[in-house]
Order: sequence, then C-alpha cells, then structure tokens
Amino acid sequence: MIKFQDLDLKEKIVVLRCDFNVPIQNGVILDDSKIKESLPTINYLLEQDCKIVILSHLGKIRSEEDKLYNSLQPVALRLNELLKMPVIFSKQTRNMKLWETTHALKAKEILMLENTRFEDFPVKLESRNDTQLAMYWATLGDVFVNDAFGSSHRVHASTAGIAKYLPSGVGFLIQKEIENLDKYVMNAEAPFTVFMGGSKVEEKIELIEKLVPKCDYLLLGGKIANSFLQALDFNPGFSSDDTKPELLEKLRALMLSNKEKIMLPLDAVVSTSYDASVANYRLIDKIGNNDVISDAGSKTINKYAGAINESKTIFMNGTVGIYEDPRFSNGTRELLALMAKSDANVVVGGGDSVSAARKFGYADNFTYLSTGGGATLEYLIKGKLPALDYIGSYEASKEEKKEEPYEILDI
Repeated sequence: MIKFQDLDLKEKIVVLRCDFNVPIQNGVILDDSKIKESLPTINYLLEQDCKIVILSHLGKIRSEEDKLYNSLQPVALRLNELLKMPVIFSKQTRNMKLWETTHALKAKEILMLENTRFEDFPVKLESRNDTQLAMYWATLGDVFVNDAFGSSHRVHASTAGIAKYLPSGVGFLIQKEIENLDKYVMNAEAPFTVFMGGSKVEEKIELIEKLVPKCDYLLLGGKIANSFLQALDFNPGFSSDDTKPELLEKLRALMLSNKEKIMLPLDAVVSTSYDASVANYRLIDKIGNNDVISDAGSKTINKYAGAINESKTIFMNGTVGIYEDPRFSNGTRELLALMAKSDANVVVGGGDSVSAARKFGYADNFTYLSTGGGATLEYLIKGKLPALDYIGSYEASKEEKKEEPYEILDI
C-alpha cells in the first residue's frame, strides 16, 4: 500500500478523492463526521503547499431531479467552516473552464467539484469507470490521493480509474481504517465477540462465515437473527424475508457446527402488521404470524451480556432493532451501554451501528468507529478493496503525460 506521504507532493496539484457521502436534509448536514475525518489528510497537503482538487460522490443519481437534492455545495460550505479558509466550489464536473481553473490554483487553495455521480445520468460514466472520464479527471492534477475508504469497494472512475493515469497513494483515513481493522478484527485478541445485526442475512452471510472461525461468540440481532430463527423452525412472524431454502439449510448447518458460539434472541418487542403503533413483548417461541420483530427483549440483552463481559475484543455491525424509533430503541441502547462499560476493545463498523453509537452518546467510549459500510465488510471478507488495487498502477513517464485534457465535454 503506497502511503501518500511517501510521494513527492510539494507544490503539486493533488486530486483528492474523499468520502463526503453524508446525510443532508433540506440543505442541512445531519452528521459531518466523514468531513471531519478528511481533515488530517487535507491539512497535510496544505502543509506541503499543495493545490487541492476534491472529488466525492453523494447519494445516487438516476434522474435530473436527483441532482437537485444531492449537490455537494453544503459540504463545501461545511469544509470551509472547519478549515477556516475558502473552499472554491465548482458546479461542473468537467469542462474546459474547470480544467483551466484547477491549473490556475495557487498554493494552499482548494477546489471542490460537484458530485461525481452527476456523471451517472443519463449514462453511468462514473459508476462504470469510464476511461475518458477517468482520464479527464487525471488531467486536473499531478498526483492522485484516495482517502475515500467508504467508497473503495467500488471500481469507479473517481476511485480507481484516475490512479491508472497519475502517481497515487492513500491518505491518512484509509491508512487508519486498515490498521485498526487489521489489529482489532482480523487479528483480534481473544475472547473475541462479534455482534451481527440489521440487514438481510444474504448480504452478510459471507462475512459471518469468515468471522465464525475467528470468534468465540457470535451474537445475532435484527433481520439476520430472524433468518437464523427461521432455519431452526421458529416462527419469525411477519418479519420473515422469505429466506431461500438453500440459505436456510446453510444457516442450520452453521449453527449445528458452532453451537457453543452462536447466540440467538430469547425474546423480542414487536409491533403488528396491521397496526404499527402497537408495541408488545413476546418470548421468541410465542411470535405470532402478524407480529413484526422490532427490537430485542431484556432476556436477550442479559444473555448477550455474559459474552460481552468476557470479551477482550468486540466487533459490532448492525443493530438489534429499529433504533430510530423510541419504542424500539432500548435493545440497541442497552447493547451499546454494555459494550461501553466492558474492558474490551470495541470496533463499530457499518452505517447503522455507528449512527446508533453517536445517537445514544457512546461514540467516544469505543476503540474505533469505521467510516465504511459495505467497504468495511468487504475488507474484512477479502482482506483488500478493489479500488485500492489500482493505487500505484500508473506507469507512464512524465514526458508521456499530456498537458491538455484528452476530451472536453461541456455539460
């Protein structure tokens, strides 16, 4: 892995890919933690008298209307406030004027381009790693730095394509993510406990299979737990996602071969399919067909406390319930509280679990909060990320590098 601080950066124009995919509502940023995580890399580049061109995506762009709600301009304004210096914002993602602007930047000046996924409509140029788009963005600078850990599981023009045409390295955030995930999860100190909750089991079965041999306890919650319960012929109620029979068989075999490790809920707080305002308590073997499992009950949390209190390392991904709803937030809050009080090194990975940790005030109690969602999971499964394989792939000499854009398209 090439670290950006090992490159010749002095007074260079640096194309910096950040992960500024932050929640924005009515133009207001709800969580600016990803922006703050980019500051060490940006400040280092400023110390090197670099001229910085920032790229990032925000949301998904499937129509012209999507562009109205997914502009990076609020991010540029927030970065301006955090750095206490001007951040120039370009409403364009590419054209001749933009190229001229980047090459007229002075030392320590910052220019942020509009959402790279604006290039995904009407044709998915960004997401399909279009060669011409990557080549154009590469001509905006002298060096490429990828610091977007949360986007590096995707081979896009702005995460992977540019690296083929510029000297490249990874920023401090990516370095920190990999160091912490390697230390605390890939090489965890035992006893090692994994909590896996939230999304459909189809999306996380590969990670579960990867972590089961490494961990001492696997605690399950949310929809993932529902599928495991279904595999044992418990009624998951209306919460069932109709998990495919072959996957249920895989889950059943996994539980039979790991009886001492895998823990399932004993009780739940449920709503009903016909009245979402109702909240009832159920033992897990008393779930009715119309019950929607929305949170873990107290018996479950007490059971999981035993494993948590024994642990030296804990990895949490997902939540046990609909933590955004006060009626169904207690299980997730109590689980986080137990982890916060434990003596274990706790790593929280994934959007929902990190958001819950912040919402309930436990973020500062944990060893590390990963900024990646899918990227964190993919790194733990494969030990690498596709976009990072492109770092260092530039082979052309400085003489071969063009001084003019390969293709200019006004949009």
